[in-house]
Amino acid sequence: MPHNTSTKILATIGPATADEKTLSRLIDAGADAFRFNFSHGTHAEHQARFEIVRKLSKQKNKHITVVADLQGPKLRIGTFENTSVNLKKGQSFTLDLDPSKGNEKRVCLPHPEIFKALKKGDTLLLNDGSISLKVVSKDSSHIQTKVLIGGTLSDHKGVNLPNISLDISALTQKDRQDLDFALSLGVDWISLSFVQRAQDVKDAKKIIGDKALIISKLEKPSAVAELDEIIALSDAIMVARGDLGVECPIETVPVLQKKIISACRARAKPVIVATQMLESMISAPSPTRAEVSDVATAVYDMADCVMLSAETAVGQYPVQAVEMMHKIIKEVEHDSRFIESTFANEMHLCCNASQGMTYAAKELSEVLKNVAAIVTFTTSGFTTFSMAKERPQMPIIAITPNAYVANRMGIVWGVKAAVDKEVFQSFERVEDIALKAVKSLGYGKKGDHIITTAGYPLGKKLKTNLLHTIEIK
Repeated sequence: MPHNTSTKILATIGPATADEKTLSRLIDAGADAFRFNFSHGTHAEHQARFEIVRKLSKQKNKHITVVADLQGPKLRIGTFENTSVNLKKGQSFTLDLDPSKGNEKRVCLPHPEIFKALKKGDTLLLNDGSISLKVVSKDSSHIQTKVLIGGTLSDHKGVNLPNISLDISALTQKDRQDLDFALSLGVDWISLSFVQRAQDVKDAKKIIGDKALIISKLEKPSAVAELDEIIALSDAIMVARGDLGVECPIETVPVLQKKIISACRARAKPVIVATQMLESMISAPSPTRAEVSDVATAVYDMADCVMLSAETAVGQYPVQAVEMMHKIIKEVEHDSRFIESTFANEMHLCCNASQGMTYAAKELSEVLKNVAAIVTFTTSGFTTFSMAKERPQMPIIAITPNAYVANRMGIVWGVKAAVDKEVFQSFERVEDIALKAVKSLGYGKKGDHIITTAGYPLGKKLKTNLLHTIEIK
């Protein structure tokens, strides 16, 4: 098999990786999924890249997942007369709604919702948290602040509001246009930025329906406060450590990462760890030791997927970054303590009967000799998510009649996908189809066993009630 690891790699496509040759090399290096960042690029550029990915998927006979990452509402200041100013600690600085260019005393903040939400004593962070302002007073169009941490502030820098929830939708007008376009392409997952509350996910679901699955990016303290509700409504979660490390005290991010991964695993929801994983490889051919440890920690924590952002979008060494991430994953997963250390500290709970069946399949795989693979027959993919939660020490093969379901599996731990249009036509064919899929993916030998899970009646959604074993003759 070309990729003998379970933890998946999500690579961001950008100017450095938009051509067919480079995308092909990224797949060969270990990329299982590609992120299309709608904060950048035109629709025409995204369509061209999407078509290349689908073409390569067919050529390589591998279901490559496509994630459309929406920009979300970006809170930014306006512009300055000389493009930037230097703010000094202790000075006064005003944010207002005046669209004219700013100076050392003031700048436009074109977001009326911020003026409504802030109160005296609140803190604003600018330029990824490098500048800190404390609110001294405010009215409907002016916010008077005192500079707590100064520095150079330039045009259009971002604004973060720790522990403040804004009355603003997670979907802007631009997001809605991008969403319509992404769904028309046929992307597999939609990634929602700036999720503040569970209602944001509900609103997105009304628009997306069953055309794609939803990844909620957790980057706001208010979202962490509604963690369980957001996970329950979402199909997957992304630990977006960039803004999370600005909005929350940075020292809390590792703890939040573990908390979010654990909560996702409890509900059998795939979870992605993202941002600055191999940041130095944007301009260097090898990572720092700390970055290697960071990736390894995410794998040990049982994240389904780890993500590369600028490393592959604009970096000088995109292929090497994927290769390095794959090497780290492989090394961790070959550690004999990898699986055991996870379950040693985890109380096992099954939320429903279907999870009970997948748990039983995993337990059976540990006591039955020579198990080549666990096969899940699925129409929606959620039985497979439940199986992946159990982290069996053999491949999980998802067999589905729907190509769009197979395409979604590139961010799900340990899963290989196969499409068979006749899978649910009769129960008698289940064994033949499972054997065919396992052999075609290169697993198993004579005398090995295959464990299968399915729902009966065949093809019924969200119900797994069959556990069956097959011997390879």
